Amino acid sequence: MPSDLRKIAVVGAGSVGTSIAYALLMSGLVSEIVLVDIDKNRAEGEAMDLAHGAAFVKPIKIFVGEYKDCRDADIIVFTAGAGQKPGETRLELVHKNTAVLRSVLPQVIDRAGDSILLMVSNPVDVLTYAALRLTGLPPNRVIGSGTVLDSSRFRHLISENCLVEPRNIHAYVIGEHGDSEILLWSTANIAGLSLEEFCNWRNTPCPNRQTITQSVRNAAYEIIARKGATYYAIGLAVRRICECILRDENSILTVSGLIEGVHGINDVCLSMPCLVNRQGLVRVLPVPLEDAEKEALLKSAAILHSIQEEQKLGNMGDTKSVVPKMRAFKQQPGFNESPYLH
Repeated sequence: MPSDLRKIAVVGAGSVGTSIAYALLMSGLVSEIVLVDIDKNRAEGEAMDLAHGAAFVKPIKIFVGEYKDCRDADIIVFTAGAGQKPGETRLELVHKNTAVLRSVLPQVIDRAGDSILLMVSNPVDVLTYAALRLTGLPPNRVIGSGTVLDSSRFRHLISENCLVEPRNIHAYVIGEHGDSEILLWSTANIAGLSLEEFCNWRNTPCPNRQTITQSVRNAAYEIIARKGATYYAIGLAVRRICECILRDENSILTVSGLIEGVHGINDVCLSMPCLVNRQGLVRVLPVPLEDAEKEALLKSAAILHSIQEEQKLGNMGDTKSVVPKMRAFKQQPGFNESPYLH
């Protein structure tokens, strides 16, 4: 594909997949979007609906393809699988969606190519690990959407409380994208000021940490109870991740990826603030944590690791360890020498 063309494949044309496609269509970031779904008739209808707005956006080709049409994409966004139902946790989806992954992913990935695989299906951390094991790709090329959306929810709620717009807030959610996630109150800041310092300056009450923490963790449940699914905000979150990759931004996002040696955690995928660019996830930031935050992160990692073991994900694919593959990749000419592993 010519260097000035950018192609993204979206596997799964449900509400999440099509919201992502719509966000990408509006962004002007890409030249081609291919939709792939087992229900080809549904995918064709979605592609037609999106394509009919071509006169209002930058030139773009939107079409329905087969699995093989994903292999030359810059980014493959994987949204296929069962969605979360009212009252169902993300981790309860693991059996159904691991089976989908085993069936579909080998048909989508060209191991010799350079596509970035972006996992969005839930439980995203476990499925990111499964995709890593199943494909044998270097860890920088297998990313989960992680807690990028959760971090946005966190900032939104702080912004409402502190009366400042969310883009001026630095606040991260780490760990599992789910019930055990950790809101990093200790490092949350506005323009370099702690929340307490800013609120004193603004003469507003400080955010209620317990209320906001529960609101962020329960956000998906609340939305699903009201409208059946969440898809608009994750569409925007995925667009932001794709932008970071395609524009080679070196931005910091809380994507999910393989963790080795950060805060004593190994062989699990979860979210931490990470440096993201055209090579994918190139560096995990070992952000300082308070003792309670570190304890909660270790607990979150243990929960995810137990699910991995239960699903026997360490036995997937034809590789015993993905870490040597990353080390070999780092030796290639032109690779950013910043270490992926810490």
